[in-house]
Amino acid sequence: MKLLNRTLHFLLIAATLSSLLLLLASHSRAQSDITGFWVFRVPTGDGNFRESFFDLKQDGDKVSGKSVQGTREVPFTDGTFHDGKLHFVISFTFGNPPQTRTVTYDGSLEGDKFDFTSQAQGRDPVKGTLEHSRPPARLPLPDLHDVPDNMLARTPPMGWNSWNKFAGKVDDATVRAIADGMVASGMKKAGYIYVNIDDTWEGPRDANGNITSNTKFPDMKALADYVHSKGLKIGIYSSPGPKTCAGYEGSYGHEQQDANTYAAWGFDYLKYDWCSASRIYKDEEEQAVYQKMGDALLKTGRPIVFSLCQYGVNNVWTWGGKVGGNLWRTTGDISDNWRSMERIGFRQFDISPYIKVGHWNDPDMLEIGNGGMTNDEYRTHMSLWSLLAAPLLSGNDVRSMADETKVILTNSEVIAVDQDPDGKPVKLLSAPDSLPTVVSRPLHNGYTAVGLFNRTDQIQTMTVSWSSLGITGRKPSVRDLWAHSDLSASSEGFSAPVPIHGVVLIRVK
Repeated sequence: MKLLNRTLHFLLIAATLSSLLLLLASHSRAQSDITGFWVFRVPTGDGNFRESFFDLKQDGDKVSGKSVQGTREVPFTDGTFHDGKLHFVISFTFGNPPQTRTVTYDGSLEGDKFDFTSQAQGRDPVKGTLEHSRPPARLPLPDLHDVPDNMLARTPPMGWNSWNKFAGKVDDATVRAIADGMVASGMKKAGYIYVNIDDTWEGPRDANGNITSNTKFPDMKALADYVHSKGLKIGIYSSPGPKTCAGYEGSYGHEQQDANTYAAWGFDYLKYDWCSASRIYKDEEEQAVYQKMGDALLKTGRPIVFSLCQYGVNNVWTWGGKVGGNLWRTTGDISDNWRSMERIGFRQFDISPYIKVGHWNDPDMLEIGNGGMTNDEYRTHMSLWSLLAAPLLSGNDVRSMADETKVILTNSEVIAVDQDPDGKPVKLLSAPDSLPTVVSRPLHNGYTAVGLFNRTDQIQTMTVSWSSLGITGRKPSVRDLWAHSDLSASSEGFSAPVPIHGVVLIRVK
């Protein structure tokens, strides 16, 4: 009987302790302070994780903070954390014209991390884990100096980029097929040489810190060799920050190591996208940050075109060439619609004088053929980019182009304006706020290209006077570069009807 009483006594104590521990665990779970820096890790299906970062601050059951992703810091104030459940909502604004997307985040605390889900409007939920992280440590920056000219891109680069059409779905097979398509479609013959892989190719770093590609790209050297076998060149993408815009591995702290890897793989072009570097460095430090990679690329001994992508912040056109840049983005991302293309393209005139041979303003990639604009609008797109001496990087699926798309992209007379060897800037001839817009650009051997752009919603008869071009005493020859025909003109100037959102592009001498 004593033994039974003693056993019951111990069982009662054990049950009491168990209940107490559960109560303490529940209390701890409910009261855990989640203030700090967190990373939302989502499996991408290619052996990698996409990462989004959040800076959280808890005050009782209330949670405030911000999303820190790439160049964007988006605050939220309606978050809650109670009984191990975390909830908050963020509205992201993106695109041009601006669009807003609301994303709801929910998670349950399991140990020291959350089972976490994001749910965007109209999209399937995305599941992953929310884990404690730390902001990356700031590394010292070099003193400024001028990186020697790599003597590449003596005319604006021409080629193709994967992002506009394929985004995160790009893979080895797609790149090979695009290289085939560049040849078969006549794009290569027209001058489109670079086949550029944008974000989401990156894998983790190996034990020695070397960047690897993910499972979508099993052998980067073999891929580069294949593209080269077609008489084309190949480009790659990274960021000076710890993570790329899509949340993959960046080059932060590994600049020379990554440059050496790209060179060993056989790459010819690097797009270097600011993204998460904004969490570490200020805008005014961008020149030193980009200089690190400019020096690193030069030290590889391989000719690699250096494309800066930091959206025109901090007047990049004044220093982009000093860091070894061959081209630099002057704007945010383009979208496949008239409003976006018009807003970007017709705001480039003031900075046009900063271009010179080997160093180009980049108003972003071509959307021609992606379906969001009319063919007249796409001809405007192609004509304006050519007058701006902008890089011509198509963003469509070149394997299945409509005939009209192919005609627009491969017009040799328009391309010749873009590729003019003198590299002189465009000049705005009409009033800055005029929607019928007239621009000119001096070309090699005394020619001048003139664009008559109708940005209104009605057909316009537009005119350019010869005196505005400095032509006096003789009626010049005139050629329509879209019609491929010589035209007659008066002794005073040239006039032509221009379709809605369309262009007449002429060359005069």
